[in-house]
Amino acid sequence: MFRRMKEDIEVVFEQDPAARTHLEVILTYSGLHAIWFHRLAHGFYKKNLFFLARFISQVSRFFTGIEIHPGAKIGKRFFIDHGMGVVIGETCEIGDNVTVFQGVTLGGTGKEKGKRHPTIKDNALIATGAKVLGSITIGENSKVGAGAVVLNDVPPNSTVVGIKGRVVIQNGVRINKLNHCDVPDPISDRMKELELELSQLKAELKKGEAKNVHSNI
Repeated sequence: MFRRMKEDIEVVFEQDPAARTHLEVILTYSGLHAIWFHRLAHGFYKKNLFFLARFISQVSRFFTGIEIHPGAKIGKRFFIDHGMGVVIGETCEIGDNVTVFQGVTLGGTGKEKGKRHPTIKDNALIATGAKVLGSITIGENSKVGAGAVVLNDVPPNSTVVGIKGRVVIQNGVRINKLNHCDVPDPISDRMKELELELSQLKAELKKGEAKNVHSNI
């Protein structure tokens, strides 16, 4: 247990340049507290002491702002940076050396039973505000960009951005260039379609008026 706790502290120093002393990290890092609370809750959960496990997870949520269901399986060296608003569902599985930032949701998509939350493989990074939903897999060494909504599997060594999330880099090769100015705007696209239809109707109306004038002459 103490070896795991030492690893948890070490990964904070590796990932966060703002960390200065061990005492500061132990006393003030809510992400670290949430992970330690979860280990305790998960232990009770595995012993079928579900109420006690859930009670501990809710106490952790109250003090840290991070909600991790006691049924979630979390690997070694998990790092939650600025963790306020992080939500991790019951059937979520997280590998080793995974990093998530504030506002991340690893959730489900409905009321389905069984495996309904994501699997996050080793060395993945989930950036601020990203939503990874459903029984999908984020591959090893992959990154999910800030604010992305991911609903499908992500291959290993990939970068995913956007709503709905799409792979833009895989194995170090850019496969789908994305500029912020090119993000689809469905309202604008529909307005352009309506303007085109209106222009076509005006053109047809003018043709009809011209034919009427010609026939009267």
